[in-house]
Amino acid sequence: MDHFKLIEAINKQKEDINVSMTLKLESQRFTQLLFKALFDRATHTEEALSELESLFVVIRDLACPHIAGKPCKRWDDFCLSIPHLFSSLKKDAATIYKNDPAADSIEEVYLAYPGFYAIAIYRMAREFYKLGLPLIPRLMTEYAHQLTGIDIHPGAQIGASFFIDHGTGVVIGETAEIQDNVKIYQGVTLGALKVKKQLKDVKRHPTIEKNVVIYANASILGGDTIIGENSIIGGNTWVTNSVGKNSIVLHTPTVEVITKKVK
Repeated sequence: MDHFKLIEAINKQKEDINVSMTLKLESQRFTQLLFKALFDRATHTEEALSELESLFVVIRDLACPHIAGKPCKRWDDFCLSIPHLFSSLKKDAATIYKNDPAADSIEEVYLAYPGFYAIAIYRMAREFYKLGLPLIPRLMTEYAHQLTGIDIHPGAQIGASFFIDHGTGVVIGETAEIQDNVKIYQGVTLGALKVKKQLKDVKRHPTIEKNVVIYANASILGGDTIIGENSIIGGNTWVTNSVGKNSIVLHTPTVEVITKKVK
């Protein structure tokens, strides 16, 4: 194809696309710096907060071009949540350290645990979600998803002292509710039974009450599904109905071991 015709064809296709890759990249840079501002001792706090404020204005105006330059959601609105946010994340880290025998120090949790990183970015993004900012919270949690393999929608409601162990493949949907002291393992899905656009404003994802443990590769689906407090959901289970408190749910496959005869 002729070079100029190719350019013309691409530009024609882009006429109805209003996407800014700058927003995605700057949101990732903002997310990295925010994590460092809270957890990296070598990062100068005042300088980081000043840069974060500037970055916030850039990504806010890219996400909301109709309000660019006008007072809308301000950096100060988010700053009000930082003390509570920091306290919540320290509780998450302490829970991971307390419950995982493989963790030798709290520093190891901060630096090496993908579950903690994904939770941290979720809690940061959640504050922007509550402010009503479009796109930015999703870009933040999707960045954590790329790095950790853990997909948490910023719309999910997650209580205190949350622990994701290992974490790869975890999916937590937009309307999921997770109460305090819940522990989940890799491959867990808290998802929807039906995926239809008209269900946008309906609770589609389950509720997990306090002190529940969900083992690897369990799938818990549906907005009406409630897992009662103090319950244990075994690995590889498929749960679409509510479970009462203090329950144990197990998947019991038949496993046959055959010993080979040695001649």
